[in-house]
Amino acid sequence: MRTTLLVNPASGHRKAVGIGAEAAELLIEAGHQVQTIIGCDAQDAETRLVAAIDHGLDNIIVVGGDGGTHGVLGQIAHTQITLGLIPAGTGNDTARALNLPMKDIKAAVDVIARGKTTQIDLARAGDSYVSTVVASGFDSKVSERANAMKWPRGNIRYNIAMVAELRVFKPLGFVIELDGETLETDAMLVAVGNGPSFGGGMRICEGAEMDDGLLDIVIIKPISKIELIKVFPKVYKGTHVDHPAVVQHRARRVKLSSPGIVAYGDGERLGPLPLAIEADPGALRVFVP
Repeated sequence: MRTTLLVNPASGHRKAVGIGAEAAELLIEAGHQVQTIIGCDAQDAETRLVAAIDHGLDNIIVVGGDGGTHGVLGQIAHTQITLGLIPAGTGNDTARALNLPMKDIKAAVDVIARGKTTQIDLARAGDSYVSTVVASGFDSKVSERANAMKWPRGNIRYNIAMVAELRVFKPLGFVIELDGETLETDAMLVAVGNGPSFGGGMRICEGAEMDDGLLDIVIIKPISKIELIKVFPKVYKGTHVDHPAVVQHRARRVKLSSPGIVAYGDGERLGPLPLAIEADPGALRVFVP
């Protein structure tokens, strides 16, 4: 098996390089011919990955999180290349949705070594593929604020940005097209899920499945800031969907519009709305337990 190990050196508080080295040894023991790519930056990693694909390979194993996975989807969707994951990021929601071992390198490699695969859907969002969730509204405004901050680093920056955004946030006007039907509504957040969670286990699109050919749309209608603080912890268990302000839909095609709002997918900035999102059934082959 010709396997390329793609390591995001910044993942896992910069522990991904060591995790990748251990994973490479285990894969070689399992009979894989391993090439490791450690990109200096995202562009360098992509350039070297394209060259590896051109030379021929069977598998790409991402050592990192959802951002690292997001970066390879456009190269391997609708190909014979199989994606494997060694979770080493802060989010790991793609790995979580696939029931992969989260904190055990050997167990994650064993999943790949056993060779069981399945086809999963992706969400085609504009020119990008997304494996987890496309989010816009409160969450994306927090991400914009956090990304503009130079200090502090790590997850605490996101928490600080969330508190700061909450102080000034007001409900947003959305136009949402669901398989051609138009819905106009004010909302705190609109999430379109290929998978159920984002942000490291927040099950915003509870019930979403990666192989049903559909997108799960969750709209959080306007609520008070105090109520939002009360509801927020429930997202980690998916029980927020029982709140009367939470509305769920399913569709094959979605278009989101809201002036001045940016969309994020797999935690990565996709760009400003409007944005068309479409389910792409069976677009990706992945290793699974």
